[in-house]
Amino acid sequence: MNPGPIGVFDSGVGGISVLRELRALLPSEDLIYYADSGYCPYGGKPREAIIERAVSITEFLLARNAKLIVVACNTATIAAVEHLRATYPMPFIGMEPAVKPAVAQTRSGVVGVLATGAALAGEKFHRLVAQHAAGVRVITQPCPGLVECVERGDLDGAEPRALVQRYTAPLLAAGADTLVLGCTHYPFLRPLIAEVVGDGVALLDTGAAVARQTQRVLEREALLREAGGDGRVDWHSSGDPVLFQRLHRLLMPE
Repeated sequence: MNPGPIGVFDSGVGGISVLRELRALLPSEDLIYYADSGYCPYGGKPREAIIERAVSITEFLLARNAKLIVVACNTATIAAVEHLRATYPMPFIGMEPAVKPAVAQTRSGVVGVLATGAALAGEKFHRLVAQHAAGVRVITQPCPGLVECVERGDLDGAEPRALVQRYTAPLLAAGADTLVLGCTHYPFLRPLIAEVVGDGVALLDTGAAVARQTQRVLEREALLREAGGDGRVDWHSSGDPVLFQRLHRLLMPE
């Protein structure tokens, strides 16, 4: 048993969608969340810059006795998780778009992936599609602007609605019946996306799967906290603390 906290970080508040799943599955565990909102978005930044931020945040979390770190950001996972695993002797859990379950679920044989341009351009994503999408057409759609909407707390206003309509229209026109939410910010837009695309289109993300993988690794490494009692969440951000407090209360009410 290890009473240390689980560290979770993202380029901003998007990783709270993963934190919610961790909290639900592992209620006894303490969690530290770090939103790197002062440097958000990561998309468009050089790989070396993202690695530098990931290392800095990892050091911050280690100084607070984190026993495992969840890189709750698709872009940071692609850019930095291999470097982190090679550098630190502790478990790191990364993100992976839900391409495999989407391929298994689609009836039309067309899957759309909504993500940041950096995540879609990564070799890791292309390997994922090559490995799991045989016989299924996977259409990718970069979504600039959606992360920024979530970072402002604008989840259903005119701007995110217009962006969602623009980005999903070509996927629906191509026959996609399953959409992968390939950025941890996007689950907070799920109600809006569902309204725009309609009931016949499934929306998949990997927050729950990441929580289950975290549990498996904690069990394997004998790092689980003793069951019983309620864990706590320790919140941190490199951005505006007042805005961050408002956002984390909006996205994950106590």
